[in-house]
Amino acid sequence: MPKSLFVIPCYNEADRIDLAAFAAFAAANPDIDFLFVNDGSRDGTSELLHQFADRQPERFAAIDLPQNQGKAEAVRIGMLQALEQDAEYVGFLDADLATPLAECRRLQDALTRRPEMQMAIGVRLPLAGHVIERKPIRRFIGSGFARVASTLLGISIADTQCGAKLIRNNDLARFLFATPFLSRWIFDVEVFARLRVAGDRQAARSSIYELPLESWREIPGSKLKARHFLLAIGDLALIYREYFLSSRWKDRVAQEMETAAEASSPWPPAPHNVRAKTKPPHKATA
Repeated sequence: MPKSLFVIPCYNEADRIDLAAFAAFAAANPDIDFLFVNDGSRDGTSELLHQFADRQPERFAAIDLPQNQGKAEAVRIGMLQALEQDAEYVGFLDADLATPLAECRRLQDALTRRPEMQMAIGVRLPLAGHVIERKPIRRFIGSGFARVASTLLGISIADTQCGAKLIRNNDLARFLFATPFLSRWIFDVEVFARLRVAGDRQAARSSIYELPLESWREIPGSKLKARHFLLAIGDLALIYREYFLSSRWKDRVAQEMETAAEASSPWPPAPHNVRAKTKPPHKATA
């Protein structure tokens, strides 16, 4: 039984995804498995992923979305699949391995050592002894974006957009991914917003562990362009209005609390409240 299952969203990755690196890491880490989500790629990504997964179905799985829906939806659908498996933790990681696979182990260890935490997130901090290869302009924009997002969320997060996150597999995690995201680009902020509305500010902040990555490198050919930062600012305003000015999510949380009360279970669920699973990882289907 894997302890962690990581979702890897893929779009037109046939020429650059390093499947050999995944195979080598899985061989050295038998408690960490992977679920690849092909987001309607137009190249040979689907065939490549399925051929790879079929060689070791107990460790890898691949599913296809019929058309490109964006990273946010690919991750969400993958996470819903992963949450139905028997892993204790579920997370996601970018296919380009800007965050090295070794950080998956560190994220898992961080949650294992801290049972009070709901999630561990990678943060790209240029600390002594850490190798963070990031263009200065992107570091500046990312830092400014994180400050604005933190202000709107009401919880301080140093790096909202790093594509490496691991979440404890429980009912709260299902709540975080149950509904499609508003934003295609900054769904990570929405995950934090949903965590924030599920409880109070202090509970949300104390359930997130920020793990400084030991290594991260900017990958050439990134699909993220300068204009996406402008779109992200607009999405931030939309997220703030939807989650903190509208009553929709407050009403949803109230319904979840009522359902939990009827089932005599707490809301939000305790971070260590892991429900038993019955499906093996390799049985995931779209």
